[in-house]
Amino acid sequence: MLHELIMGGDKNTALAKSLDARMARQKVIANNIANVETPGYHRKEVKFEESLADALNRSLLQGAKTNAKHFELGRPRVGDVQFEVIEPVDHTMSSGVNNVDIDFEMASLAENQIGFSYAMKMLKSSHDKLNAAIQGQPVK
Repeated sequence: MLHELIMGGDKNTALAKSLDARMARQKVIANNIANVETPGYHRKEVKFEESLADALNRSLLQGAKTNAKHFELGRPRVGDVQFEVIEPVDHTMSSGVNNVDIDFEMASLAENQIGFSYAMKMLKSSHDKLNAAIQGQPVK
């Protein structure tokens, strides 16, 4: 709870989680590219955005877990959302060697970098505003 207050609630927590997922995605894409000519290699990807969207969806109920033995109920808390590395079902052999399509991976790499830069800019802006407020300066 204190972490969410300091970080600015769900927005900054979501941005921080997004950065974690994007760093993992960068590694996964780089690994896919490195294995573009490895026979039988199966590409991997990071699944994250759907889980984050569920956690941020205010129309879904969010239950309170009062005992460790209780099941989770409703949408997850933003701080509990985790990325998952998956191997998508894709039996096509784009390269003739495996299912890695270098053009798709390079486009994914560029898209991921843009998303990472945007999330960093948003998080920095939020921290700059918080810092200005703490110092008693006008918030821009």
